[in-house]
Amino acid sequence: MITLKINNTKIQVQEGTSVMKAAQQMGIDIPNMCWHDELEHFTSCMICMVKNQSNGKLFPSCSVKVSDGMEVITNDEEVSESRKTALELLLSEHVGDCEAPCQVACSAHMDIPKMNRLIAAGKLDEALQVVKKDIALPAVLGRICPAPCEGACHRKTVDEPISICLLKRIVGDEGNQTEATAVKMTGKKVAVIGAGPAGLAAAYYLQLKGIQVTLFDKNEKAGGLLRTSLSEEILPMDVLDKEIELILRTGVEFKGGSDIGASEFEAYKKDFDAIIIATGKVEENSELYGLKATPKGIVADKNSYQTSDKKVFAIGNVLRSSRLAVRSVGQGKEVAFSVLQFLNNAEIKGEPRLFNSRFGKLVQEEYAEYLKESVEGKRTYPEKGGRSGFSKEEAIAEAKRCLHCDCRAIDNCKLRDYSNAYVVDQKRFKTSERRNISKQINHGSVVYEPQKCIKCGICVRLTEKYGEEFGFTYVGRGFDVVIGVPFNEELEKGLTDTAKKVAEGCPTGAISLKGAISKE
Repeated sequence: MITLKINNTKIQVQEGTSVMKAAQQMGIDIPNMCWHDELEHFTSCMICMVKNQSNGKLFPSCSVKVSDGMEVITNDEEVSESRKTALELLLSEHVGDCEAPCQVACSAHMDIPKMNRLIAAGKLDEALQVVKKDIALPAVLGRICPAPCEGACHRKTVDEPISICLLKRIVGDEGNQTEATAVKMTGKKVAVIGAGPAGLAAAYYLQLKGIQVTLFDKNEKAGGLLRTSLSEEILPMDVLDKEIELILRTGVEFKGGSDIGASEFEAYKKDFDAIIIATGKVEENSELYGLKATPKGIVADKNSYQTSDKKVFAIGNVLRSSRLAVRSVGQGKEVAFSVLQFLNNAEIKGEPRLFNSRFGKLVQEEYAEYLKESVEGKRTYPEKGGRSGFSKEEAIAEAKRCLHCDCRAIDNCKLRDYSNAYVVDQKRFKTSERRNISKQINHGSVVYEPQKCIKCGICVRLTEKYGEEFGFTYVGRGFDVVIGVPFNEELEKGLTDTAKKVAEGCPTGAISLKGAISKE
């Protein structure tokens, strides 16, 4: 047995164990990209660097074996900076979007590509579940949203953007809203003042997390400006009523006709564990409630929505005037994260946002590559015209136009996870124009996107280990080296028996399984 110290803690391991594996036995996770448990070490990514405490030198923990008396540091500032630099070097050549541009542009950050894929498969009920994770009023917003997401759609560069709002509308109209699963109530109580789109969304997402919400509004019916400022032609009241009823059915208690003055507000601060102000207009409320404000609105942290009173949060038009209901709905969802963090005595930082690789606009040479996973043809319009909305058949046809811009490995990508953890700068080492994106889809079960590849060699070594006739190999030399099937053979010939294993071993989304709709 070999005795060493890792982070000043003594451990004994078998001779021949790598430093990385020794650390894992202590519960210390050292980041790695080119390591695979079935393969010998390769030492290419340089993310697993640690420090020899005796001489201060850094070394790759995956390839160095333990020795008696060794003292290793895995977590100091120099080690962290080394890993960050390694990640930024990998990202300098990585070309791919983690999240599709439409999702980034959506004020509610809805997973639009996943909705599109489910609609294309005719699964409206499942698509509705996806939408409701981020948008509490899909049928309403599908009628009134100005669609910033469509302005960012990559398909717009090719011909015309996807009709995202109409797709969201049919999901809200025809998708079967399952009853919310009963959750264990926490015993915490939150008051939401204002039952417009922001307040309704906040109440919905908090109630689903086991917080008992009481929703107050000066009007007898919930809905705010959605009920009073839009015509029946634009937003039929039965559509609004249906979606509000679904929110209240989760257990939210609604008290209409409630004017909340200074005395009531002070009482609520004693009766409730937190308060969310979503009254729609600032007017005199900031002074009335004793909160820090400007003439434009109540002052609140831009990420957490917490006001000068730590127990009070503010969202929607009470912060600043805006006619974007989707922004208010998005803030309602986001503030739920902050309130939960507050109630759990955690750091209050709002909805978590992960690192997001972005490459910019498509160029003409890439159109055909993206259309490989889509269909030809311009935007679909409802046959009945006007504000009629899509039929199911029209919705399926339109959803199939989606270019699948998001990454298939978005929830299982080491490059993204580590880039987020080390707060990297994707552009730090970019010195030239990006490479054009290509997609190899001529395989029954996987897609290969070479520009996402970080040349870790896992696919090369796996195909060699399992005896693929062609497999993957390094093609070219020096900075121009790429990974591909030798002799310019088709992807189908390179991965005959190992496609799934290779896709599961890939630390990025370069090689990924086809048809993976679910991203939980």
